[in-house]
Amino acid sequence: IFRNKVTAKTAFLFILPQYNVSVPTADSETVHYHYGPKDLVTILFYIFITIILHAVVQEYILDKISKRLHLSKVKHSKFNESGQLVVFHLSSVIWCFYVVVTEGYLTNPRSLWEDYPHVYLPFQVKFFYLCQLAYWLHALPELYFQKVRKEEIPRQLQYICLYLVHIAGAYLLNLSRLGLILLLLQYSTEFLFHTARLFYFADENNEKLFNAWAAVFGVTRLFILTLAVLAIGFGLARMENQAFDPERGNFNTLLCRLCVLLLVCAAQAWLMWRFIHSQLRHWREYWNEQSAKRRVPAVPRLPARLIKRESGYHENGVVKAENGTSPRTKKLKSP
Repeated sequence: IFRNKVTAKTAFLFILPQYNVSVPTADSETVHYHYGPKDLVTILFYIFITIILHAVVQEYILDKISKRLHLSKVKHSKFNESGQLVVFHLSSVIWCFYVVVTEGYLTNPRSLWEDYPHVYLPFQVKFFYLCQLAYWLHALPELYFQKVRKEEIPRQLQYICLYLVHIAGAYLLNLSRLGLILLLLQYSTEFLFHTARLFYFADENNEKLFNAWAAVFGVTRLFILTLAVLAIGFGLARMENQAFDPERGNFNTLLCRLCVLLLVCAAQAWLMWRFIHSQLRHWREYWNEQSAKRRVPAVPRLPARLIKRESGYHENGVVKAENGTSPRTKKLKSP
């Protein structure tokens, strides 16, 4: 339903008709949007766009690099995964940071919970969420197209579902502002991790970026938990509108806040547990290698000079001459 003029940029990016509710603001050219059923059609359209971009990055960038590195099948699969995610996380971090800065969410943290529910979204916020949902939904069929090993499928499905639940939850519960900040923190950490993996595949002795990622990972988990508790546990709890009203997009009740906080805390605890488990396994493997090297006995050195016996030397029980040939036995003459 159009209630104001739509700019050419908006009409170009939103190719399919998905406008649900738009409200004019003080600026006559500014239009805000609301989510609705037509978003599913738009997400489906951008899933196909994402699949095409995925194939372009794979064919023209990753395949050419992997051929030069001569990786094994296991490393080749992980290299393709990290390469795709580096491109996605880098573009998402830049885009998300631009949206957060232009909308003023960083300079005014109280805007994360003030004026809730945030039903009407700016164009760039809505478009960002639709593209994020399209990307993580496209990752499901890509598991088949990329011929991912069966052992890797459960791990990748866990991460895909985790992102889908959090992004869709922030979008549908009108927590889009908080979701942008949390995604910015999470994507920055993931970008550093997959960049470290790419450098490791190029040179296995290069592990400095992994150490930097390990330090940033724990700090990011702390920031995400603190921000979620501050915005949901304290900010929304002090708002006046505490009624459950899905028609107006208001989900600010005690039960909803507890469920959201429980989901965020459980996800961060699960990620931290996997991180600690992987670090302990890595350290255990490292110390096992070091102890194995210490147990290996020193190889005895061969003598520099071979002892000569009977104008030659013995080799495998046979007397050899100086030039390496076996001496001929003398024939006895018959009397």
